[in-house]
Amino acid sequence: MRWADVEALCLALPGTTLDHPFGDSNVFKVGGKMFALITMEGKRPGGLWFKAGETSYRLLIQEDGISPCPYLARAHWVALDSLKVLKDREIKSYLSRAHGLVASGLSKKKRAELGIDVVLKDEIFDPFA
Repeated sequence: MRWADVEALCLALPGTTLDHPFGDSNVFKVGGKMFALITMEGKRPGGLWFKAGETSYRLLIQEDGISPCPYLARAHWVALDSLKVLKDREIKSYLSRAHGLVASGLSKKKRAELGIDVVLKDEIFDPFA
C-alpha cells in the first residue's frame, strides 16, 4: 500500500474531510473529529496514526513498529512507523474501524447528515473479517 492509497481510502469513507491543522500533516476527520493522520517528515510521509478501540489498542502496541500515539494514547490512538508494519487489508480495516469509532460518537442527527448509519461499539475487532 502506498501513502496515496491511504489518503484515497480515508477520503472515500462517508463524511470524511481532509484538514491540515498541524502544518503539513494530513488529518482526516469525520464530523469535525479526527480519526486518522499521516505525519510528515519534511516533505515525505513519516507515519500513520489512527484511533483504535481499547482492545485493538492493547494488541497493536505489542507489535514491532507500532507504538502508543504521542499526545493521543489516552484516547487509544496508535502510531505506525511505516505502512509495512501491517498488511494492506489490515490497514484498510483499521482505518475503516477508526472512522466508525469516531463517527459513533457523533449525534444521530450529524451521522444522518453525513450518511452514516452504523454505530460501532468497542468490542474485539478482527481486521480479517
